[in-house]
Amino acid sequence: MDSVVDTWWRTHDRSEGTNPTLAGRGLTSPLAGRGSGELRIALVVPPYFDVPPQAYGGVEAVVADLADALVARGHRVWVIGAGRPGTKARFVPVWERTIPERLGEPMPEALHAALTRRAVLDLARTEGLDVVHDHTMAGPLNAPVYSHYGLTTLATVHGPVNGDLHTFYSALGSSVWLVAISERQRELAPGLNWIATVHNALNPRTWPVRAEKKDYALFLGRFHPDKAPHLALEAAHAAGIPLVLAGKCAEAVEKEYFNREVVPRLGPADRVVGVADAEAKRHLLAGARCLLFPVRWEEPFGMVMIEAMACGTPVVALRGGAVPEVVRDGVTGFICDRPEQLASAVRRVSTIDPYACRRHVERHFAVDLLGARYEAAYRAAIARTARTTVESILGSEHRLEAGRRSAKAGAGTTKIAAVGRRTGAGAARRGTADWSRQRQRQSSVGAPSIVHATRPPASAGGGKLTAEPRG
Repeated sequence: MDSVVDTWWRTHDRSEGTNPTLAGRGLTSPLAGRGSGELRIALVVPPYFDVPPQAYGGVEAVVADLADALVARGHRVWVIGAGRPGTKARFVPVWERTIPERLGEPMPEALHAALTRRAVLDLARTEGLDVVHDHTMAGPLNAPVYSHYGLTTLATVHGPVNGDLHTFYSALGSSVWLVAISERQRELAPGLNWIATVHNALNPRTWPVRAEKKDYALFLGRFHPDKAPHLALEAAHAAGIPLVLAGKCAEAVEKEYFNREVVPRLGPADRVVGVADAEAKRHLLAGARCLLFPVRWEEPFGMVMIEAMACGTPVVALRGGAVPEVVRDGVTGFICDRPEQLASAVRRVSTIDPYACRRHVERHFAVDLLGARYEAAYRAAIARTARTTVESILGSEHRLEAGRRSAKAGAGTTKIAAVGRRTGAGAARRGTADWSRQRQRQSSVGAPSIVHATRPPASAGGGKLTAEPRG
């Protein structure tokens, strides 16, 4: 049996522009969900790197592939960020340039949220939007404003969901639909407002696969205790193979860790190359005997793992976070439970078929899947937002009707009270007249002086005249 909401939704006109609230704000209504056709999507990205990035920038790489995939699926897409246009989507810059030097500062996050909000609302008024898909930290705080204008907001959680970040996403409540990038990430925070889990992906055609490997292992990532490149050095040395280290070392915690843990462990055959740009990254991954990924935290996804496998390079990793979702143990690499197991796994990587690694990415982490899965998430979020809107409308209508009934009942009570007051007043007047006439009769017949008539009755039920002795 249909619920009240289902009945309302089935019987009301859902065509564009029929929502008077949105029409009054100069916007078209997205509540129809636009069936299975074109969606109008704003992708909001951080202001630190180009989309796609020239070097470091995992989020930007994913968004670039997503934008192209959504355009290929027939949707209208805008990328709102900084830097240069680099995708098939329309680009809306809100900064004069990218600001990588300010990564980690709080003010750029707040300012970027304000700038992108203005850009989103301008697009909503001029082009029409269905979905705002935010990939920034502070951007989801704009969701209540977007909701006021009838827009659905999703945010992909690209980082961890513990501590203050869990509190932050919890505080957003139902205003934002959250997308997890791994089942493990979602499992660690079951109470958040998740709408879907969508693994990160890439375009395999842009990654070279090579079966013949060179004699080095590779670490590619941030120089941070969570990523543990010092364990990669120890494993490579124990396996008798040099290590190439490429990654970001810009923030204070990264520099301190690098000098304390990495530098003392470097051997004469090891090589530190810094941040690798897109071309250098592909060259390093395709030539490596294996990628060492000795994470010491709940890794939300690990983009570099699928990049390595796309190049036919097996992954040797410690079990943590999403690693078991990404790597097939014994097929595309090896998953170890303890750091001392890593060296043995490195020695065995020659048993892994490079093309099995490539096929695994094509089947499970290709960009076509990314576009399809996010499209499904958008439509689910639009439908749920619409349902919530209808429930709110019905709730308001029920409250208004209850208020009207209460007011009507109150008006009836007031009318009865007024009649009662008029009736009482008339009775009081009649009682006063009777008292006056009685006094006149008593005076005309010479009533005894010992009888004293007291005050007149106050109402129709005011009693009788009483007598009392005069002193």
